[in-house]
Amino acid sequence: MNEKTTSGASLFGAFTHKEIRHILRDRRTLLILLGIPVIQIVLFGFAITTEVRDVRVGILDPTPDVATRHITDRLLANDYFTFAGLFSSPAAVERSLRRGEIEMALVFAPSSPGRITRDGTVPVQLIADASDPNTAALFTGYATNIITAAAGELAGTPEESPARLLPEMRLLYNPAMRAAYNFVPGVMGLVLMLICAMMTSISIVREKESGTLELLLVSPVRPFVIIAAKIVPYLILSGINIATILLLSVYVLDVPVVGSLFWLVLVSLLFVLVSLSIGIFVSSIVRSQVAAMLISGMVLMMPVVLLSGLLFPVENMPILLRWTSHLIPAKWYIAAMKKIMIEGAPVLYILREILVLVGMGILLLLVSWKKFNDRIA
Repeated sequence: MNEKTTSGASLFGAFTHKEIRHILRDRRTLLILLGIPVIQIVLFGFAITTEVRDVRVGILDPTPDVATRHITDRLLANDYFTFAGLFSSPAAVERSLRRGEIEMALVFAPSSPGRITRDGTVPVQLIADASDPNTAALFTGYATNIITAAAGELAGTPEESPARLLPEMRLLYNPAMRAAYNFVPGVMGLVLMLICAMMTSISIVREKESGTLELLLVSPVRPFVIIAAKIVPYLILSGINIATILLLSVYVLDVPVVGSLFWLVLVSLLFVLVSLSIGIFVSSIVRSQVAAMLISGMVLMMPVVLLSGLLFPVENMPILLRWTSHLIPAKWYIAAMKKIMIEGAPVLYILREILVLVGMGILLLLVSWKKFNDRIA
């Protein structure tokens, strides 16, 4: 029994060493494996963002006074908006909007008694370029909040005006509304899924194409040893990628890790195992590296991007797509990462996500194991 155990361990070590040497010899693949997380986190953190900045605003104020200047100053003092000029007529505003010179216009009514009413109402109009409706909704919402606050300051003291309710807004976990807080957990799920699934499947299928896998499967070496030796190097690389993403997130993007670092790493490793299981499953149903790359890279990427909550909220999708999203492992991982990293939730709040990932990993391994055993038989 000891001899078999020693022999199995030595074979496992030999196969693992062989796979690690193969990865290290292929410098381009190694550069891709370690470079993709850096590129993705920088792109999603800085270039791809839902935040609105430097919206060009034109002002139409026929009869400026203290009130309109106060509202204008408050609006333009915000980083979201940039002053783009004064206009003398509504026609000039429309021409500027059509030419793309401004994205929003702030139009005041002509001076009249009681321009600022006692209940805080301000006769002001926002005209926005809504060719991009999502962006327009964002910056008009920002402007409305600023104008409402400025009008409240001008409406007088509570003793001089009727009682009114003043809403107070609190933004938990991400008070600055920074997009990086949402993208970092999503990028972790996307990168780990693609790298682990794609590289594992390609590695195993490469052995198929060369004919060495068939020889190994009919040898006394157990298939489990072969497969485990294949995935261990990518498990190590995934650990390096997790550390790289976290360091970039904290020290470059200023996204804090509020919750437990231990559970964050543990859940990430669990997701890596699920992704490796997907790669093993893909390798068991295809026979060429091109097919493995297409399935792992292209077919898996679209559901991860569209149905995992990375870019679009799953709750707003039709019911069929919501149910389909439950089959995407990245959805559960991203949800768990947001709760740990951003909300600082304890592990009891992510038990459902952990159990789903464990179940998916076991199911994929069992199916892959059966397919490999069928090939041997």
